[in-house]
Amino acid sequence: MNLQIKSFDEYKRVYDYSVNEPENFWAEIASSFTWKRKWDKVLEWNFKEPNIEWFKGATLNITENCLDRHLENNADTPAIIWEPNDPEEDHRVLTYRQLHDKVCQFANVLKNNGAKKGDRVCIYLPMVPELAIAVLACARIGAIHSVVFGGFSAQSIADRINDASCSLVITADGGFRGNKDIPLKDIIDDALVQCRSVNKVIVLTRSRAAISMIKGRDVWWEDEIKKVETQGNPDCPAEEMDAEDVLFILYTSGSTGKPKGVVHTCGGYMVYAGYTFANVFQYQPGEVFFCTADIGWITGHSYIVYGPLSQGATNIMFEGIPTWPTPGRFWDIVDKYKVNILYTAPTAIRSLMSFGDEPLQGKDLSSITKLGSVGEPINEEAWHWYNEKIGKKQAPIVDTWWQTENGGIMISPIAGVTPTKPGYATLPLPGIQPVLVDENGKEIEGNGVSGNLCIKFPWPGIIRTTYGDHERCRQTYFSTYENMYFTGDGCLRDEDGYYRITGRVDDVLNVSGHRIGTAEVENAINMHSDVVESAVVGYPHEIKGQGVYAYVILGSSEHDKELTRKNILQTVTRIIGAIAKPDKIQFVTGLPKTRSG
Repeated sequence: MNLQIKSFDEYKRVYDYSVNEPENFWAEIASSFTWKRKWDKVLEWNFKEPNIEWFKGATLNITENCLDRHLENNADTPAIIWEPNDPEEDHRVLTYRQLHDKVCQFANVLKNNGAKKGDRVCIYLPMVPELAIAVLACARIGAIHSVVFGGFSAQSIADRINDASCSLVITADGGFRGNKDIPLKDIIDDALVQCRSVNKVIVLTRSRAAISMIKGRDVWWEDEIKKVETQGNPDCPAEEMDAEDVLFILYTSGSTGKPKGVVHTCGGYMVYAGYTFANVFQYQPGEVFFCTADIGWITGHSYIVYGPLSQGATNIMFEGIPTWPTPGRFWDIVDKYKVNILYTAPTAIRSLMSFGDEPLQGKDLSSITKLGSVGEPINEEAWHWYNEKIGKKQAPIVDTWWQTENGGIMISPIAGVTPTKPGYATLPLPGIQPVLVDENGKEIEGNGVSGNLCIKFPWPGIIRTTYGDHERCRQTYFSTYENMYFTGDGCLRDEDGYYRITGRVDDVLNVSGHRIGTAEVENAINMHSDVVESAVVGYPHEIKGQGVYAYVILGSSEHDKELTRKNILQTVTRIIGAIAKPDKIQFVTGLPKTRSG
């Protein structure tokens, strides 16, 4: 089977095949990847426990699929083009050969510092090529990476390191985001006060900020690379991994305060990330793909690192933000590198819309052939602006719906194949079987209906467990409705059978495309010494999609309310990170909460 679907009729035919013969369908897709040993069985599953195993008995290494297999014909193709935060700084280009060499080199650094197959490695780096190199180097030796977004606080990092018992941390002296300097190493130092499992910290030089280096624990990235170079053989054979071995843990907010470590495995995740990238974006050799996400989120894992590299794509990796130093930064990048496919968040689109047309003046966007949106449903106004101003009505928009737990895109138009409709994620990809159910779990048949969105059959990229707590995985995703994966989202299916996501139905907010548990924010607010109790809800926000609204009961009415408001914001920033700060805080005398909250 060709990995890419080329017409709507073909989509319908392939979709029917994928539902009627899912194992044969996925076996054919998986055959386009490199395996060390083929599978004995395509799929074994039940949603009750849950227990899901794809490509049972197969062995592989995902980095051979992302790097080694391209060396024969595409060694000199750019794999990563890095655009720095400061447009005055030089950009960097890494070809597939160069990226392969750097990954092998750093994989040997990891080994020299005691990392081995199965160890957990926390990565807290800015959006520089070394972040992709570190991720791939972990996968090369079979270590499990846990990337933490550079905006999280020391407490959030400590929680994640302790949950996974990480033995090694990879960070930088500092990073840049817009006009801000991020003191990454200082934040790691604060986190590690609480973390006994870490015995090595590898520090990359980026900002040249003054930092403390602890003898015996902290080493410089550059010094460790020199040691490997003097040892001679820079190659690092790829560790043979079982298809169901853990590839990475990625933490996501839950409806209870503690973050959940979503686990993805080597074989199924690889197949799903590569398949969805090739198909949804209809990627053609030589095209320049620009996903504006951070590798700290699942979008960056799947559509900056593993998906595009598995298909030999040329990828842009951007360190900065869309509005600095001017709100034309994205358009400068598109013009500079002749970007063909742009994949970004509705939050970024709405933010850029607010500056009007001036930032677009004099920017050549004619190279764009496909557009994508991710993180939250795109509202119609933003869809039309994106279509008219950026795509010039010539570039199909793929409005992609998926989650950290899914590994890759689930419901989306296929670029140039699926007829689109503003505000709709349209149709499921082949291999995905969505259903709408009522609150009792009864399937709602037909079109022109609404319900809770579930998936009734596994796909290769599905979550396998939550790290160290399988019961939590079962409770969260598989216990609400029998024999179904529950997405937590409400959904409308229109007369054409097109799906439109209507928002979370659990206690999780979607702020700028990032999921933040209300309980997590409430816990942070309640740590403030003056707060008795709080309740957090979402409200419509014209840029972020959803804003955070906090109702707070104070212990005494004597407080300076304005100062207390600022102090609460500072508390949330310290405990979770600035991303979770409430947009509005209203002081109240009572909350309509039940006894269970």
